[in-house]
Amino acid sequence: MTELQALAARIGACRLCPRLVDWREEAARNPPARFRGEGYWAKPISGFGDPAAWLLVVGLAPAAHGGNRTGRVFTGDRSGDFLFASLHRTGFANQALSRDLEDGLELTGVFVTAAARCAPPDNRPTREEFATCRPWLEREIALLPNLEVAVALGGLAWDELHRALGTRPVAKFGHGAESAAGGLRLLASYHVSQQNTFTGRLTESMLDGVFSRALTFRAPS
Repeated sequence: MTELQALAARIGACRLCPRLVDWREEAARNPPARFRGEGYWAKPISGFGDPAAWLLVVGLAPAAHGGNRTGRVFTGDRSGDFLFASLHRTGFANQALSRDLEDGLELTGVFVTAAARCAPPDNRPTREEFATCRPWLEREIALLPNLEVAVALGGLAWDELHRALGTRPVAKFGHGAESAAGGLRLLASYHVSQQNTFTGRLTESMLDGVFSRALTFRAPS
């Protein structure tokens, strides 16, 4: 077992936030009609991707009927469809869809994770819940020695990424904002939520542009 795999097992066993434990398990007990009869992961979510990644993508938290159902970050919901389609177009993923653990998705050069590891009520972890989860993100970063660039999806992830790297943002969050911390170049994108993608606040070309910008920061091999 690798250190990342051992960390994933520890994350999956976490029950430190009672509110989030109750919420993730309640979502599994009462799924929407389209998911009735499916088994739910209903545990915290670890990161997923290439152990040799040079790019880190940090989201907010798993969706109640996405990652909380499938057991993989940004998998099984439309936000994940939007994200992985972009990673596919920009050369980081072998396919555009992320449906379940057996779908054949492979990532190259990128590791995808989240600031909070359980599905939160109203998609909003508390400050204390973020702080409880932060060591998981810190440890994942420490176990990815080739990281050069990180992309934060949304303002909360932007702030949490900086905290995990031991600093405050030097740039205010906004799509395309850039910063630096912990030896990494940091880029910001609007979150891939349906609220943003359905309204056109975040378009395919905008997200592709952030990942294309990340490619310009990669050190020559």
